[in-house]
Amino acid sequence: MRITMIGTGYVGLVSGVCFSEFGFDVTCVDIDEGKIERLNNLEVPIFEPGLDTLIERNYGEGRLSFTTDFEGAVSQSDVIFIAVGTPSRRGDGEADLTYVFEAARRIAKCMKPGTTVVIKSTVVVGTCRKVAGIIAEERPGMDFSIASNPEFLREGSAIEDFMRPDRVVAGVTDERGKDVLRQLYRPLYLRETPIVTTTLENAELIKYASNAFLAMKITFINEIADLCEKVGGDVQKVASAIGLDKRIGSKFLHAGPGYGGSCFPKDTSALAATARKYEAPLRLIETTMSVNEERKQAMAQRILHALGPNPAGKTVGILGIAFKPNTDDVRDAPSLVIVPALQAAGVQVRAHDPEAREQAASLLPGVQWCDAPYDVAEGADALAVLTEWNVYRGLSPKTLAGRMRGKAVIDMRNIWQPEDIGAVGLIYTGIGRAGRSF
Repeated sequence: MRITMIGTGYVGLVSGVCFSEFGFDVTCVDIDEGKIERLNNLEVPIFEPGLDTLIERNYGEGRLSFTTDFEGAVSQSDVIFIAVGTPSRRGDGEADLTYVFEAARRIAKCMKPGTTVVIKSTVVVGTCRKVAGIIAEERPGMDFSIASNPEFLREGSAIEDFMRPDRVVAGVTDERGKDVLRQLYRPLYLRETPIVTTTLENAELIKYASNAFLAMKITFINEIADLCEKVGGDVQKVASAIGLDKRIGSKFLHAGPGYGGSCFPKDTSALAATARKYEAPLRLIETTMSVNEERKQAMAQRILHALGPNPAGKTVGILGIAFKPNTDDVRDAPSLVIVPALQAAGVQVRAHDPEAREQAASLLPGVQWCDAPYDVAEGADALAVLTEWNVYRGLSPKTLAGRMRGKAVIDMRNIWQPEDIGAVGLIYTGIGRAGRSF
């Protein structure tokens, strides 16, 4: 069974590579000639641990290829995945489905009879049936199947998530589509991975509802963190205890500066917009979005407060720019709100990130980029942790203190122990810890 993956963004590239690891012949297609050239030279355009190894192996063994030849790839395929971007639409926040529909039209013109078209992109409810309608209109009488197979990949652990998922969701309309998806995921079926076979509409809703719930969970623990600071609590202890409840679970209960990335911001926005459209408003999600944006601004104010009444002219060192560790993704990262807010107050910003510098540099003009974490502390009046990269956990408080001009440390990921920072004369501010400062 030959697979074509339309789109070599994060989802398309990871999914295509992993299917080739399952033993299928996979062709990844993109209109970006530069990206395809890099991939054919085994240069990975995104940072995802382990992805480079899988690409090199499967490319070398002939199961994986990259091309800009859309027609050539589609016409030879049994299964075609649409994995193009669905960014938020300006004005109303709904998902922009332009690329999905354009891909559908192009697929229709060159696909062979009996093909199964699978939407991997995150799309609002009703989109898969619209795609089926577009194909039917472009090629009347064409025999094909339509399916929805949403992804649940976490950046930084996407390969593990693909190979060992909690579940696979298969939205189908006929037996052929159902059988094709079962064949594709047969290696997981043998591992007893739950495969949820359902309707197209349910599959589309499952994806959005899952991400919205996780975003709400993050926002919930961030608000609990604020309460902990007021009443003498420790959010880490609280989160750990409530996470032991199997009905709640421990994941996504880590307080911080707010969620970001390529999924949660746009998916909550799209789901809320869809709900408004159908006059079934999701008030919890609307509030989650609002609280999350307010939190990013509040974190900037927390840093400015640590600098004293006259922050202008002072220097802040920022450790971590990506929205989470083990990725170079900075889309909707808290840093993109926090850093400009500091600069607007006249603060000089020095920053380090192990992977995200190239992606972030053009988005954060005026930032002085450092090659090593300790360099960020040089002459800094305050030091702030925005991303919990492992490389930062082992930094020496004594060395940091020796390089800093001031004493304020704002740990927005709670990666350090207050007593360790305080022992070298620095003033520690964490998230969700009583009194905030130590």
